[in-house]
Amino acid sequence: MPLLEERSLTLTDEAATTRLGAALAGVVRALPPTTVHVQLSGDLGAGKTTLSRAVLRALGHAGKVRSPTYTLCEPYEVARADGSPLTVYHFDLYRFADPEEWIDAGFRDCFAEPAFNLVEWPEKAGRLLGEPDLHVLLQSDMSAADMADMAGERRIATLRAYTPTGITLLNAC
Repeated sequence: MPLLEERSLTLTDEAATTRLGAALAGVVRALPPTTVHVQLSGDLGAGKTTLSRAVLRALGHAGKVRSPTYTLCEPYEVARADGSPLTVYHFDLYRFADPEEWIDAGFRDCFAEPAFNLVEWPEKAGRLLGEPDLHVLLQSDMSAADMADMAGERRIATLRAYTPTGITLLNAC
């Protein structure tokens, strides 16, 4: 699927990442039951899990948001804006050594039902995931001086929409 639109945002701190998560969640909550697929990429420590937690909190999940690094997938049940149920699958594929593990894990079923699929480290599954609605690349935007002082949390979020749903998500940010 071709790229439809791209936009970059500067996330100056964790609060900005939380606002991005809330914007994405607002769209997902308002959509009719469908499958929404968002992929999050970036180096270790780039903020993928922070953004995932922000999305889940904004969707109304009040409990602990576990990183699925070891479980590979954490399911959550939240409510859409109309009160109907919304299943969220939060994947972390960091530990995959081979894309075939995606098939072996049986996760295709999660993409066959109306759900919100949030995937960290999608590149570990290769092309088996298919194109997402939205891909978010998180990168550090710290200068050498900031890194030396360990000051600043700035990130650049590059959002790429591949579907009309992805454009709706991107336009909310």
